Amino acid sequence: MSKLSEAFKNKKALITYITAGDPNLGTTEKLVYALEKAGADIVELGIPFSDSLADGPVIQASHLRALKTSLNDVFKLVKKLRKRTRIPIVLMLADNLVVKYGSEKFYLDAEKVGVDGVIIPDLPPDQGVGAGIGVDKILLIAPTTTEERIKMIAEQSSGFIYLVSLAGITGKRKNLSAGLPELVQKIRKYTDKPIAIGFGISNPKQAAAAAKIADGVIVGSAIVGQPLPKVEKFVKSLRHAIDR
Repeated sequence: MSKLSEAFKNKKALITYITAGDPNLGTTEKLVYALEKAGADIVELGIPFSDSLADGPVIQASHLRALKTSLNDVFKLVKKLRKRTRIPIVLMLADNLVVKYGSEKFYLDAEKVGVDGVIIPDLPPDQGVGAGIGVDKILLIAPTTTEERIKMIAEQSSGFIYLVSLAGITGKRKNLSAGLPELVQKIRKYTDKPIAIGFGISNPKQAAAAAKIADGVIVGSAIVGQPLPKVEKFVKSLRHAIDR
């Protein structure tokens, strides 16, 4: 069992997203420690990209502020983080950045510094990447995903399955989709891998509702760009709501 799968053992996992390098790498490092202290089980580090299609205005603005942050910078940061924390770290990035870096080199370097998983939203799920390398490949399922594709993704995803709660971009929403419980049940027909719900979860009430449906909750836009003390307080409130 991988470290990512372990994070879902005996509890609902809280997964938090921040952009690497926003406002700088020093602050990102402090945020990772603060997120762990506040109760996060997994940290997603978003790698800045100028054309992140699935991201809403909050994360897009964060990416633009951090555009100078390279993959090499992030690998150095993860290596530094590993001296103080074992919290599972997932990189979320565009396939363009992986291709530019070199796919095989990317996965080898990611494993070497201590990255636990990668999410590449624009990479087709049937493209085998990272085979034989100790980095989980987390795939996404959306409300529009066909049953045939759900079956394929359920088989090929590792670590956990990222369930996109609604069609569209990231960002705050008033309510979770009423169709989520049915979609989770559909996925469970094909796998017992953990399912984490992301996109649109912006407060403790929504986090608690998502945790009742799935195995984990992913929160990003409500955290990104916020000052450290506010982030820590907010994540504690999410943890409390999920565990109740």
